[in-house]
Amino acid sequence: MRPMPELPEVETVVRALRPRLIGRRFTEVRNYWPRHIDRPDLPALQRRIHGRAVNALARRGKYILLELSDGEHLIIHLRMSGHLAVVEPDAPPDKHTHTIFRLDDGRELRFRDPRKFGRVYLVTDPDEVLGKLGPEPLAVEFTVAALRELLHGRRRLLKPLLLDQQVIAGIGNIYADEALFLARLRPTRHCDTLNDADIAALHAGIQAALREGIAREGASISSYVKPDGEKGDMQNAVNVFRRTGAGCYRCGGTITRILVGQRSTHFCPGCQR
Repeated sequence: MRPMPELPEVETVVRALRPRLIGRRFTEVRNYWPRHIDRPDLPALQRRIHGRAVNALARRGKYILLELSDGEHLIIHLRMSGHLAVVEPDAPPDKHTHTIFRLDDGRELRFRDPRKFGRVYLVTDPDEVLGKLGPEPLAVEFTVAALRELLHGRRRLLKPLLLDQQVIAGIGNIYADEALFLARLRPTRHCDTLNDADIAALHAGIQAALREGIAREGASISSYVKPDGEKGDMQNAVNVFRRTGAGCYRCGGTITRILVGQRSTHFCPGCQR
């Protein structure tokens, strides 16, 4: 399975688009793949978004959130292969661009999505879409104590737990593997076996992996590229993800791949005991 853009990739997209979209007004919406629009239907989306300005641009988990001048929210999920870019109207068309938002300066926000899994939502209350998401792992409120409380009473394996967006928002396969390596925790460990030192290490590993991913502007391992079309650099800094059979940078052991919860999982048996 191809990696889906995770928190660092989506954060990189938001930071790149923010100066290009803040203050701009939408003048038109065109759509060539109806299932791209989750809610409302296309005519309602076109009517409700027309003339609305983008007041703020943020990220929640793996979602991109545009706050509009009338209080509504345009939410976009890139899913497996989505790509957003603000381009000039005469930029060459692409057969995989399924939704286009025209801006008041003539440029267009184009949503390219070869696999057609991406989604667009226009809602008054963002919780309609985002309400079930867990906490943001880089937020000030996400402390070691907060993580300990999240883990309390759970008996799940660590890797599937980290991938559960209702537990912690934004972590996917890449950064779960990297976080567990940094924390020296086996992905098949049950979370109810962690002591306080383990939880502190997991907290530090999650935040370090995500911050590294943001600093390197995401991992271009499959289809992800930045809005300007350039690759991120995190793929050149991973410790274990997709390094099966390679040597561990820390102990020299061999990186191993297993399936955990039907997801490809990479770890170092020597470091992650």
